[in-house]
Amino acid sequence: RLAAGERYVPPPRKLSTGVSFGAAHFAETSYYFEGGLRKVRPYYFDFRTYCKGRWVGRSLLNVFSTEFRAQPLAYYRAAARAGRLRLNEEPVRDLDVVLKNNDFLRNTVHRHEPPVTAQPIQILVEDDEVVVVDKPSSLPVHPCGRFRHNTVIFILGKEHDLKELHTIHRLDRMTSGVLMFAKTAEVSKRIDEQVRERQLEKEYVCRVVGEFPEHEVVCEEPILVVSYKVGVCRVDPKGKFCKTIFQRLSYNGKTSVVKCLPRTGRMHQIRVHLQYLGHPIVNDPIYNMEAWGPDRGKGGKIDKTDEELLKALVKEHCSKQSLDILGISEEDLNSSAENKDCGNSSDRTQSVPADPINENSCPAEDTKDPERTDIAACPLTSDSNLETLEKTKELGSCENQDGQTGEKSSEEKDPLCVECKITRQDPSPKELVMYLHALRYKGAEFEYCSKMPEWAMEDWEE
Repeated sequence: RLAAGERYVPPPRKLSTGVSFGAAHFAETSYYFEGGLRKVRPYYFDFRTYCKGRWVGRSLLNVFSTEFRAQPLAYYRAAARAGRLRLNEEPVRDLDVVLKNNDFLRNTVHRHEPPVTAQPIQILVEDDEVVVVDKPSSLPVHPCGRFRHNTVIFILGKEHDLKELHTIHRLDRMTSGVLMFAKTAEVSKRIDEQVRERQLEKEYVCRVVGEFPEHEVVCEEPILVVSYKVGVCRVDPKGKFCKTIFQRLSYNGKTSVVKCLPRTGRMHQIRVHLQYLGHPIVNDPIYNMEAWGPDRGKGGKIDKTDEELLKALVKEHCSKQSLDILGISEEDLNSSAENKDCGNSSDRTQSVPADPINENSCPAEDTKDPERTDIAACPLTSDSNLETLEKTKELGSCENQDGQTGEKSSEEKDPLCVECKITRQDPSPKELVMYLHALRYKGAEFEYCSKMPEWAMEDWEE
């Protein structure tokens, strides 16, 4: 029995873990193709989480105002009145409600995903144990940040009926090439042991700035992560041990094609070592930027603090209107600069966790505009928005607006969604390709190769 005024909190239920996407997930939205890009129609999505320990005893309004500042408080008030915020599956009527341990939050948001290249995913090998694909550049391997349907996992599930795949290794979003998945946990464990024992041979190819030395170059500089969330690293004595072997394949008078043999598997290892050697990848959107200084990080010379470096990267990408190519927003970068010790993620206030595989994520979506910093300063007129919502019979039955190519580019419009009010300039397909490619992966019992990319050919021209 509850005392007068006491709120009942049901016992926690066990949430599913692991990769388990099915037909219901794939049916959330659909793809369309436009201008050489694969696009996702905006869709409604539930972010779900149990109350975190540091939230207990605080009001829901206080949590939103301090930890989920992607939206102004007017948005959360309007969302509550529209029935999009639920606490223990009951509509939130009062944002001043005090949170208790085991409270379950659900927030329905209108979700927009950045476009990726329309280049198809080529299946190199499929048997009873593995699926091996040639991943295009710009595609994340699995849902993270703003990406969900525009990921390798989802495209393989929706278009090739390949489900319940186990990730063996990962490639950076902007890196293309050989990507392996196991079909069973046993196969995944077997290959993972080879990875841990460094029995897996990896060969990459890239195109770098300038004339790379003809002789073999070995780089063993330690690498330190500046920001896990953004994905920025640098050479630093306090970093982890790394080793990469480089061998030039060709030189066209301006740029060189280089074979890369990473002996360790650190984050951005090849890209950071090439930057340190003074030969960054030609179109690397992070490590070949002026933000690193006049030498662009050659020899580890940066002359900036980590915070200054991240802010400089923001400024440079904003000036080029290219921040969206990274799949992040300005607030992401700023929050990472404020919280560079990502091991203490529980203390972060601005950054919003990535969308994990089991969908047990945060109660507010990270839909911030990378080219604007005034979203929080532009209150939503919640009354007019709710009036529009009341005229909508169902959440998913929003008005359609025809795009440039007719029926394939229609987009849902949501009266509460900030993203719906923003017109973004699409990146060109060329901007979504970085000249780094995983060419070959070899283990004790297998060897998988892809074709040499066009930009790595000796007679290729810019």
